[in-house]
Amino acid sequence: MKPTIYLMFPGTCLEAMTLYANLLGGSVLHVSHNRDVPSPEDAMPGGPDLVMHMTIQVGDDQIMGSDCPEGMYQAPQGFSVTLAPESAAEFDRLFASLSVSALSMIMPPCETFWAERFAMLTDRFGTPWMLNFTGSKMPG
Repeated sequence: MKPTIYLMFPGTCLEAMTLYANLLGGSVLHVSHNRDVPSPEDAMPGGPDLVMHMTIQVGDDQIMGSDCPEGMYQAPQGFSVTLAPESAAEFDRLFASLSVSALSMIMPPCETFWAERFAMLTDRFGTPWMLNFTGSKMPG
């Protein structure tokens, strides 16, 4: 069994997940909007453009997400989506994109005892991220 990340958004799912797919070299596999339901009573509150379910493929993994009806969204807490770029240049590319209009910068890029570059932020869509490039500090 393999866990899958499922992200919730306050009406920005399509924009956020499309960005993540492009940023991570993935692709959009599936998008279901509120307008796609067979019967109006199956729709969630909030209008036809809300995403009921979306899946992106990134390498061998999938990330799923959806919008929340108004008043039901809660900002994520207690976890981060973690990326381990293979180079400093890849770290910089990811950080540059994710930090545009970031809601918070918890830890700007810096060297740590375990990594050549490490950063923590919450992007403009509310998703918390950790970027960790170990570089020459790779254990072993």
